[in-house]
Amino acid sequence: MSSGKAKPSLLHIHSEFGEGIAAARCVQLINAFGAKFEHSLVSADAVQSSAAQNIKRTAKVSMLTGFPALSGMPTPGRLQKLARAMQGYDLILTYGWGAMDTVMAHTLFGEVHGLPPLVHHEDGFCEDERARRKKRRNWYRKIAFGKASGLVVPNEALEEIALVEWEQPIGRVKRIDPGVDTKAYAKKAKADALPRLLKRPGEHWVGAMASDADSAHLAALVRAVAALPDNWHLVLVGDVSGRAEVMAEADAQQINHRVHLPGEVDEICKILSLFDIFADAAGGKRNDAASTTALVEAMAAGLPVAIASADSVLSQDNADFLAPFAYDETLADALAALAFDEGLRGMIGKANQKEAQAKYDATMMAKTYLRLYSSALDRSGR
Repeated sequence: MSSGKAKPSLLHIHSEFGEGIAAARCVQLINAFGAKFEHSLVSADAVQSSAAQNIKRTAKVSMLTGFPALSGMPTPGRLQKLARAMQGYDLILTYGWGAMDTVMAHTLFGEVHGLPPLVHHEDGFCEDERARRKKRRNWYRKIAFGKASGLVVPNEALEEIALVEWEQPIGRVKRIDPGVDTKAYAKKAKADALPRLLKRPGEHWVGAMASDADSAHLAALVRAVAALPDNWHLVLVGDVSGRAEVMAEADAQQINHRVHLPGEVDEICKILSLFDIFADAAGGKRNDAASTTALVEAMAAGLPVAIASADSVLSQDNADFLAPFAYDETLADALAALAFDEGLRGMIGKANQKEAQAKYDATMMAKTYLRLYSSALDRSGR
């Protein structure tokens, strides 16, 4: 702990602090830590800082203004300026590619300016790097992480990328799985919990969080649901960018009355249990925290999952009922196997829920992060 300070001070550096998964988890942890730390937050995009409104009033948090720009040419002068701005804290926490220049500044000039330890958090990639990382960025990351105390990733796929593509030592890479309030997700939703949509008696829903989904994947999902009985509906929650394409496919399959796009939902935990089957609309893209978190949320709600790669967070009971979006026939078969067997759905859902409660509760996640941050503070003598 720094001299003259009652509590360790944590500096969080984000390129934006809006609706992203990194900001949501940061808020989750700040609220869980309570009075253990003092927090200072940097959001390079001042407009995108809405996540701050979810921080509990009891937490000691300040939003910083006037922090040096996080983007620009990584010249020595600019990196030195970033390094000086990180002085006076006990632990630096950086998030994503948008904060990578601060990580580089810490590695190159940390000793000169007496900087505290730094832990970086990587939660996924923009579209331009989702399938394949850019060589120049990988080179930059390899150097920038040179003095980091930890590199936190949320799943197996990102862990492999960090170890293999970025050539990070195994001791630096820390995999911490997403955590959710499993009790909140276990509660049964009301039939009218979704805006402008009522689940009627006898209806069954295949549901998906479709905000970032590929319209081609969603069209394949429409075709698969079309093969199910008429009482099976498809519900795509979120801002569907390919709305026109999805509804065109629904028209072609003559099931537009069974395909619903209710829009954004503020609290997913209040509607998720309306689904009978959860469809992973990420299309098997397992290298981002948002898709892994969506699976954990579905598990906590007691749902069987279809359409995913063999992600390690799911229960073993669910493994035989996963299908890729790429093959319509396989996808239809996987959904049909679950749709026509209520007992099977219940068994898999209970297994997933038990797994979530045992391994992915938010309190367990917060304790893991607390151990990591405390260890970095202890090693530095702060």
